[in-house]
Amino acid sequence: MQDVLPNDSHPKQCRVLRASESALAAQGVHYAMGISAQSTGATGLSLHVVTIAPGARAKPHLHASHETAIYALTGVSKVWHGAALEHHDVVQPGDFLYIPAGMPHQPYNDGVEAAVVLVARTDPNTHESVVLLPELDGLHG
Repeated sequence: MQDVLPNDSHPKQCRVLRASESALAAQGVHYAMGISAQSTGATGLSLHVVTIAPGARAKPHLHASHETAIYALTGVSKVWHGAALEHHDVVQPGDFLYIPAGMPHQPYNDGVEAAVVLVARTDPNTHESVVLLPELDGLHG
């Protein structure tokens, strides 16, 4: 295995990525960028760590053409989902959450501990095709 170097052309091989700083994503949560087309040359998936700070709420959004699988590591997060964000689930450490392509959702953390989750998507791009849904803003909170 080999570390990723800046401006690497990503030849087909195994790669180790070291922990990175997080960045604020379009939907309003912090991502520690991991496996993606940009970092490793991945062609069918991406894998990142997302932190939802206490009191934080993502913007309502959907991922038009790819599925998302989430595994909760620490903290408790909650998610509204459905066409009008009419469904609600609680995600605790050890839980898995599946979000189908095109499903409106809005994760949030109303607890006192950061919620950290591992996110895998069937889109290999770091900045995947997020569609913000401002018409659903304010439905919950």
